Amino acid sequence: MTSAETAERTDAFLTTVGGEWWRTAVIYQIYPRSFADASGDGIGDLPGITSHLDDLARLGVDAIWLSPFQRSPQKDAGYDVSDYCDVDPLFGTLADFDAMLAAAHERGIRVIVDLVPNHSSDQHEWFQQALAARPGSPERARYMFRDGKGEHGELPPNNWDSVFGGPAWTRVTEADGTPGQWYLHLFDSSQPDFDWSNEEVREEFRRILRFWLDRHVDGFRVDVAHGLVKAEGLPDYIPTPEAGSMGGEEENVPYWGQEGVHEVYRDWRRILAEYEGDRALAAEAWLPTADRTALWVRSDEMHQAFNFPYLQTEWDAAELREVISESLRAFPGVGAPSTWVLSNHDVVRHASRLALTAENPQGHGIGPDSPGKPMPEVGLRRARAATALMLALPGSAYLYQGEELGLPEVIDIPGEARQDPTWFRTNGERYGRDGCRVPIPWHADAPAYGFSPTGASWLPQPAEWAELARDRQAGVEGSTLELYRLLLAERRARDLGAGTLEWVDGFGTDAVAFRNGNVTVVANTGSAPIPVPDGIVIAASGPLTDGEVPADTTVWVAIG
Repeated sequence: MTSAETAERTDAFLTTVGGEWWRTAVIYQIYPRSFADASGDGIGDLPGITSHLDDLARLGVDAIWLSPFQRSPQKDAGYDVSDYCDVDPLFGTLADFDAMLAAAHERGIRVIVDLVPNHSSDQHEWFQQALAARPGSPERARYMFRDGKGEHGELPPNNWDSVFGGPAWTRVTEADGTPGQWYLHLFDSSQPDFDWSNEEVREEFRRILRFWLDRHVDGFRVDVAHGLVKAEGLPDYIPTPEAGSMGGEEENVPYWGQEGVHEVYRDWRRILAEYEGDRALAAEAWLPTADRTALWVRSDEMHQAFNFPYLQTEWDAAELREVISESLRAFPGVGAPSTWVLSNHDVVRHASRLALTAENPQGHGIGPDSPGKPMPEVGLRRARAATALMLALPGSAYLYQGEELGLPEVIDIPGEARQDPTWFRTNGERYGRDGCRVPIPWHADAPAYGFSPTGASWLPQPAEWAELARDRQAGVEGSTLELYRLLLAERRARDLGAGTLEWVDGFGTDAVAFRNGNVTVVANTGSAPIPVPDGIVIAASGPLTDGEVPADTTVWVAIG
């Protein structure tokens, strides 16, 4: 297909699909490294994604979100970007991207790309220029360079720690060989933070936005959207143990949630409004409450924000009712839809997380020596029930690749195979996020379970995943894959994403029970069975027994 034909088909798609699609969309996250490898090098790529778009169309999703595929040294699996306007050769070419985008649009699937504005790679042209330049130069002003403390500047400018462990500052050696200034990196030392008080930085990201919008992407998921702006003076700060690595449990963090970041997104919203097709911005913003998160999706800012308070909620009826009620008050209160999410590339997969018996600090991960390892059968049962509950809620929902297969967290990854910077920066004290990023299985009897034609895989796949492969579940009644297909089909047919939630009483304290349109939903988080509501059962996350909803099961019942 020529570039002109690609543009023509994309323009036709954008003008025919309904407006404000993001209010009710089910969006499927693709972690490109681990989705499908067409080249055989063991790392997923854009042609691999294109080859499986029919599978996603059959699943019934409305959009896909791609984690970073731009040029990168891959120190943090692509979240260290060296060129924001090109495709890393690991994943293919810009032509491969254009072909994938066109193929997705042909199937009615929108495409959201990841944007990483808080920091770049240390291999980015700008940062290399900054290292070669003098202190106080325009080149250094694009990043957060500061003089150190102490008699000879030998101490970092403040006491901030990196999200990945260790100090958030690294000292450079100047061109003359002497110890020099320090630069801030809230993540790995290979990811220097931009200085968003610099208008040159702001203008560069306007250019980057337009580059991808001109290629007809449908929107952006914005990494660390609560970051970017730092408090004036960079005051010292020590997070509480409950704060979480991304600040999701604490107010007034000097590098998260600063007021100045909102003007950045107002500026971006105006840029998106210049384009046809209802493009959208989605915020990864780890904030302590739904009310705080809702500030990122006011009418002139972003369109969606991930609902991390919901993701972090235990499998407990009272807690779930509270977070759902708060979400449906806070987000619509500013004119935005609530979003719902259970898993992504940064958290323990919910098929394991919901069955843990020990603390699960965000970003630390779980491994062979972690306490309270998950119970697989309980975890899968709860994961299916939690998904059935989530997909019945009004608003937009996010799925993470492989959860439709019931994939658990991979715990037994050898130390020598791990690749997350968190593992290395903490000397193995934190396992990091590799366990949720293992390449997914497509065909039980194929090399690498169909992920790669050569059998190569950048992270080792467990033997038990053969039984979870897509071809083993397709068409099998009761499989997790078929459950997801059923739920998504019924959600769309009954327009549940655009519905209204009405709580229903009478099912006990362990039930999350509500009505959305003509569907009554009951999720049983307790141990005793609950009566099935009157009506026709249209979906259930597990077998129902004697007219009752067993423990860790959710049922949808059509009424009227």
